[in-house]
Amino acid sequence: MQLQTKQLGILAALALLMAATRYNHFGSSISLPDASLAVFLLAGLLMARSTWPALLVFVFLLLEAGGIDYYAINVAGVSDWCVTPAYWFLIPTYAVMWLGGRWFAARQQNSWTSLALFGALSWLATSAAFVISNTSFFLLSGRYAEMSVAEYAGRVAQYYPPYLSGSLMYLALASVIYIMWNEMYKKTPGVANN
Repeated sequence: MQLQTKQLGILAALALLMAATRYNHFGSSISLPDASLAVFLLAGLLMARSTWPALLVFVFLLLEAGGIDYYAINVAGVSDWCVTPAYWFLIPTYAVMWLGGRWFAARQQNSWTSLALFGALSWLATSAAFVISNTSFFLLSGRYAEMSVAEYAGRVAQYYPPYLSGSLMYLALASVIYIMWNEMYKKTPGVANN
C-alpha cells in the first residue's frame, strides 16, 4: 500500500515540527518544547492502516531524531550529556508513542468519548515513555552509580510535569486542528469527509 498525498503532507509537517523543536526538550522563553513524543504518536495514528509503509515511517522518524541529535551535538555545540548507552532506549520510548497512535486509530470514532479516550491514551503513553527513558538512563548511563532508586526518582519527578505538558500541548493542538478540519468539511457541500 502506498502513502496517499494527504498522508505524505501530514508526515512532512510532523517531520518539520520535530526538526524545529527537538533542540530544547522543555522549551524556553524563545523556543517551543520538543514535539518528538507527539510526532511519534500522531504518525502512528496516521499510518495505522498500513504495515510496511508504517514501519518505514517509524524508522524514518527514528533516523531523523538521531540525525537532529547528531547535528545538535557535533555542529551546533549542544551538550552530549544524555548520549550514553541508555540513548538506545529512545527506540522503545518512541515505540510506545507510535503503538499508542496505532492502537487509538482502530478505536477513533469522531465523538466526544473518542476524544476523551485520546486524551487518556496521550497521558498514559507519554507517562510510559517518561518511565522508559528515565529508568533506562538511571540504569545504563553510568552517571548515578552512587544514587539510590528513591533518590533518583525524587530528583527526576520534577521533570515529569514539563515532559508531560509539552507532549500533551501538541496532542491537544492536533486534536483541535482535526476537529476544525472535520467540521469545515462536514459543512462544505460536495467535499468528501475523510
